[in-house]
Amino acid sequence: MQFSVGEKVVFLRESGGGIVKSINSKGLYIIEDESGFEKPYRSLDLAKIHGEDYKIDDDHIALMHSEASFTKMNHTVHKEQLTGKRKPVDVWEIDLHIEEITESHRGLSNAQILTKQMNAFKIFLNKARARSIRKVIVIHGVGEGVLKEEIRFFLDGVMGIEFYDADFRKYGKGATAIEIRYN
Repeated sequence: MQFSVGEKVVFLRESGGGIVKSINSKGLYIIEDESGFEKPYRSLDLAKIHGEDYKIDDDHIALMHSEASFTKMNHTVHKEQLTGKRKPVDVWEIDLHIEEITESHRGLSNAQILTKQMNAFKIFLNKARARSIRKVIVIHGVGEGVLKEEIRFFLDGVMGIEFYDADFRKYGKGATAIEIRYN
């Protein structure tokens, strides 16, 4: 299937969608996703959106229907403790446990819960980047490690982002720290 620049698409092998920004020399479509990140996709990994399920808002794509409306975006802001002459920086923290991001998760499959958690994470990260926050902590819990792996897979290879296990003394094994560099 062929896509044109500016067309709205949905991802077939992962949650979410975006807008076709360009087509590179290898024939891959560069898609700007809901979080404002641009990634290459093959045409067989995309499908056109017919209708108005997506809208452009503040230079990023936001889901208009229930996929995004569940997000309460409860997060905390604290100052990182630093020694020396550097000033402490704001650190945003979000808890992605499903109970924290939705009113009720009764009747949802594990895949639907993961999709909601990933959408909340992408929206949160996009808001942090829009406000030039340099460090965020994502509390994903331990469990079987599926959410942690999804988050890290999403972040892997994104320019200007470094991630690692958050402070074990404060979060245990259930959180990832993300540092964002801006030019």
